[in-house]
Amino acid sequence: MAKKKVLTVVKIQIPAGQATPAPPVGTAPGPHGVAIMDFCKAYNAATEAQRGTIVPVDITVFEDRSFTFVLKTPPTPVLIRQAAGIEKGSGTTGRETVGTITDAQVAEIAEIKMPDLNANDLAAANLQVAGTARSMGITVR
Repeated sequence: MAKKKVLTVVKIQIPAGQATPAPPVGTAPGPHGVAIMDFCKAYNAATEAQRGTIVPVDITVFEDRSFTFVLKTPPTPVLIRQAAGIEKGSGTTGRETVGTITDAQVAEIAEIKMPDLNANDLAAANLQVAGTARSMGITVR
């Protein structure tokens, strides 16, 4: 069986279980000839359990217009905002603190994000998550 030749890889972030052919979903893989409704149905079925969060997806489009997709973990800032219970991060980081999260919450987020982080161990992942929280104006205790 011959390998299919990859045409492109499209990366988008979509709310879980809510993909529709309207932008941004339709405009990203559409120009490459992907059947958008097929992708939306498959994505919604795969992410139904995570409804309410943003789930990034990498869509690999092949020359014969077929596709595969890989789901990623939700973005770190989204998980931090949920843990802190805030709407958005600080507009003036360093001067304004908008919330706090505990070390236990940082460790939990790091465990969730571990497959997608560039970290060798959980301690390094904790530091990355804590740094993201600080850059959002959130205190880590």
